[in-house]
Amino acid sequence: MANEVKSQVSIHLTSMIQPTDGEQEMTEMWLTGQLLEKAGSTYLKYEEIEEGQVIRTTMKLDHDKALIMRAGAVNMRLPLNRLEQQNGHYEGDFGSMPLVVQTKQLSFTKQETSGQFHVQYDLIISGQSAGNYTVDITFMEVQ
Repeated sequence: MANEVKSQVSIHLTSMIQPTDGEQEMTEMWLTGQLLEKAGSTYLKYEEIEEGQVIRTTMKLDHDKALIMRAGAVNMRLPLNRLEQQNGHYEGDFGSMPLVVQTKQLSFTKQETSGQFHVQYDLIISGQSAGNYTVDITFMEVQ
């Protein structure tokens, strides 16, 4: 592809989950991945290992909206949009379920060789709030 620019990046990801009925859970990961610029859009791709299984994540990042797609041990499509509620989908060991995503905050900034992404959203499953989720990602190009 002629209009695709790819670079290797180091990724620091923290996620905080505040379930509606449970204790807050925080995860921190250091990962390596790729940053792609393609057709005017920015994509961040990485793999993580969860309980011995690979999950491939692709994130399409923008200032007002984002899309998180996960494939492998977990399959998920999570559209994020500050302006309106979005419908997503999750498929895992326990079957498949539709999701509703209410984005509270979303920001994405990108410099020449680094960037930050922040999102806070509520996840609604079967009409009930499953909790509040916060994801912070910083990435830096690896020379």
